[in-house]
Amino acid sequence: MDIKTATALRRLRLVSAPEAVSFLILLVCSVLKRTTDFDAVPVMGAVHGVLFILYVLFWADAWNRTKWSLKTAALYFVLSVLPTGGFFAERKLRRESEAAVIAARARKEEVASA
Repeated sequence: MDIKTATALRRLRLVSAPEAVSFLILLVCSVLKRTTDFDAVPVMGAVHGVLFILYVLFWADAWNRTKWSLKTAALYFVLSVLPTGGFFAERKLRRESEAAVIAARARKEEVASA
């Protein structure tokens, strides 16, 4: 995995958890708006909107660089629209990144020992 691909995956991973948190907070704010006088939906809606747009941009970049299958790319996109999906995406992306680093180190050791 080259550095640009690793960076694209890292960016997607780093934005996925905050996007999920903002979605959950937005849901709580929506309930509070309906049940009390507290109305933070405009602010949280904007925050969540920016994070969601970043997630989609980083997702498209990662899909382009990693050459994911349509099934894998669709999974990461669907996880972005589920309230806690960003946490699962972050965990899966972390595992994928760690596996790629291990594979790269193994290839490097093979070249060094040859």
